[in-house]
Amino acid sequence: MPTQIRLTRTIKLPDRLRLARYKRAPELGPRVFFFSGGSALGPLSRRLISYTHNSIHLITPFDSGGSSAKLREAFGMLAVGDLRNRLMALADQSVTGNPATTRLFALRLPKSGDTAQPERLAARLEDMVRGQDELVRAVPDPMRKIIRNHLGYFADRMPEDFDLRGASLGNLVLAGGYLNNNRHIDPVVFLFSKLAEVRGVVRPVLNKHLHLAAELDDGSIIVGQHLLTGREVSPLQSPIKKLFLCHGEEIGGCRHVVEVGIREKVSQLIQSAELICYPMGSFYTSLIANLLPTGVGACVAQNDCPKIYVPNTTADYEQVNMSVADCVKDLLAYLKQSSGKDEINHNLLNLVLVDIAGGSYPGGLNLEAIRQLGVQVVDLPLVSEASQPYVDEERLIEALLSLV
Repeated sequence: MPTQIRLTRTIKLPDRLRLARYKRAPELGPRVFFFSGGSALGPLSRRLISYTHNSIHLITPFDSGGSSAKLREAFGMLAVGDLRNRLMALADQSVTGNPATTRLFALRLPKSGDTAQPERLAARLEDMVRGQDELVRAVPDPMRKIIRNHLGYFADRMPEDFDLRGASLGNLVLAGGYLNNNRHIDPVVFLFSKLAEVRGVVRPVLNKHLHLAAELDDGSIIVGQHLLTGREVSPLQSPIKKLFLCHGEEIGGCRHVVEVGIREKVSQLIQSAELICYPMGSFYTSLIANLLPTGVGACVAQNDCPKIYVPNTTADYEQVNMSVADCVKDLLAYLKQSSGKDEINHNLLNLVLVDIAGGSYPGGLNLEAIRQLGVQVVDLPLVSEASQPYVDEERLIEALLSLV
């Protein structure tokens, strides 16, 4: 049994020597864990693989808009779009065939015009299953055969009235693999991770057909992630009072909270992390949604690694009238709710990284309120001239990896 001891050390941000070591041997890089759902972490993930091949990404599977909504309605499944995006972001593009796979997975079928006619879309899908489509032919074997097999499985089970307009090819492939593996997503993710040489671990927080719902301060109930983000519909006018999970999108709203726990494999991933990051992105639908399942907070508290929150430096439609301090309070509250007990704040969150000069933080910072919660604030030049008004991915990576 190995002996465990706790050490305290002074850290330089960024630590150039430490970063050079990681870059020299990324296959031995640290296990940095991200609670993240959406596309905000895509550019960072593509840069991160230069430093570590061992990052861990827990993804929310609750998207209810666009192509994902059609798949979920047809098959009663989790959303796979964010899984696809993160897998491709972490895929090593220097490996033969990966750029072609990425292009195919990023393809969306036409939404309008002559090529979007149902018979034309069905014919193109059939060409892809047969391997006669140019984008499919560009993918080398064995990946091409696996993609064709999964697409064929999807096509065979696709309802006659399924709307292919705007469908993501990558989503259709993953959906076919999911159905072909007795409705298990992990084997599909594992297979594509190996074949595409994905430099990290990507997993959904849950493998269940559930939806996000929110009770607002004005008493109204909104069901469906796409209605909360402010992208497909008008932005929220009232702050989110409570975020929860429910079964399906019930007409007239849903007040029944579904309580579901994380799987043992997810628990092990959280506890194996050498640093836990709550990153920028949609605050409720990408970050807090990952913390809703029972057990997440307990696993975070049990892990004695640094825990870092990186707030948005620009407006987030989900953060109605919220300062960064308000976000920290909510973050801690949902972690404690998931834990099932009133954990010490320091066990759940240690540092908040901000850029006072470069970040705009529309709701304000309220730094003193953050410190009163027992959380340290670190001011760093995270926003560069090139990245304004967003966080510079390279600068954030350097700050995070210097803390490991």
